[in-house]
Amino acid sequence: MRQAIRWTLILVVAAAFSASLAAQEKAKKAAAKPKPMDEAAMMELWKKAATPGEMHKKLDDMVGTFDADVRMWMNPSKPPEDTKATSVNKWVLGDRYVESRYEGTMMGEPFNGIGYTGYDNVQKKYVGSWMDSAGTGIMNSTCNLDAPGKAMTCKASFWDPMTGKPNSMEMKIGWTDHDHHSMEMWGKSPAGKTYKMMEITYTRKS
Repeated sequence: MRQAIRWTLILVVAAAFSASLAAQEKAKKAAAKPKPMDEAAMMELWKKAATPGEMHKKLDDMVGTFDADVRMWMNPSKPPEDTKATSVNKWVLGDRYVESRYEGTMMGEPFNGIGYTGYDNVQKKYVGSWMDSAGTGIMNSTCNLDAPGKAMTCKASFWDPMTGKPNSMEMKIGWTDHDHHSMEMWGKSPAGKTYKMMEITYTRKS
């Protein structure tokens, strides 16, 4: 009889302990689960993300019509090609993005491109996209502004038509003053070595 009572007590204690652990685990999960955000708070965050600010204003020096002196290396072991181009840049979508329309030549053929540059308040990075008449894909980039605010370094991703696989490039955009800025681009040679592919110097025309 005592043995039966002892086992009954053990089972009761074990059951109570298990129930306590289950209750604690349930409480932890409930505490970890984020509470739904109210509509006013959601709208405030959305408004903050969508409102242009000081970081957008730093792109003002890119707005206007610019003459471009272009130097491009198709092969790092060969001399570069020097050409001239024009870039017409303007604010679009309520001063959220700078649209660039580029007209020039490449390897003796007409070359046109359209790009967009903006500042993503959520990522806290400059972002860009580029498409041109030399392909059918879109190159996307993310950039960080340096401490003095005179240059940004970018990483760009695109699908490489030579390999059919994703590839990347590095770029640097710098501002000398309101009337001059530049862009440098680095990529990899067929041997896998990084080299400068292009440099463009922009001088304000209007």
